[in-house]
Amino acid sequence: MADIARLTEVIEPEAKALGFDLVRVAMIPSEAGDGGMALQVMAEDPATGQLVIDQCAALSRRVSDAIDALEESGEVLVEGAYHLEVSSPGIDRPLTRTKDFANWAGHEAKISMDRAWDGQRTLRGNLVGIEGDMVTIEDRKAGTVSLPRNMIHSAKLVLTDALIAATQPLDTSGADELVETEEKADD
Repeated sequence: MADIARLTEVIEPEAKALGFDLVRVAMIPSEAGDGGMALQVMAEDPATGQLVIDQCAALSRRVSDAIDALEESGEVLVEGAYHLEVSSPGIDRPLTRTKDFANWAGHEAKISMDRAWDGQRTLRGNLVGIEGDMVTIEDRKAGTVSLPRNMIHSAKLVLTDALIAATQPLDTSGADELVETEEKADD
């Protein structure tokens, strides 16, 4: 296993050194299909809320170097083999920090609780925001529900037209050069 708190202590200064905010550090099953694990690092440029590929690569190098240096000195941060995955949080981003619940208020979210709260374990609806340590959501079934943040297992935005409209792409160069063609059906 891996100590996520310790990994975060190592990774966050590397992200900050590049001017990025750390969104999430997690160990997840690898998408490589090899049954292994992946150390997932999500970060964002505060100016854009995203990372482009060059920024992901720079952060990946720094994180890899920092982990390698600690492991060479004898500290084992992750037991066994793993893949390092560095990415932008994406449009349907996870909500992990207090500011995420404030910044994305007004958008649809899905929240899963550690255990049932007011009879529900999963809530989905309009994110109202956060006050203190209480996250409020206008759930489709239960109405307005306030949840203690420390009992939230996971939370993420739901991909909607409104969210897409609110999230501007970083780089649209070349988009005006796209040419649509009609495909002919084979006879």
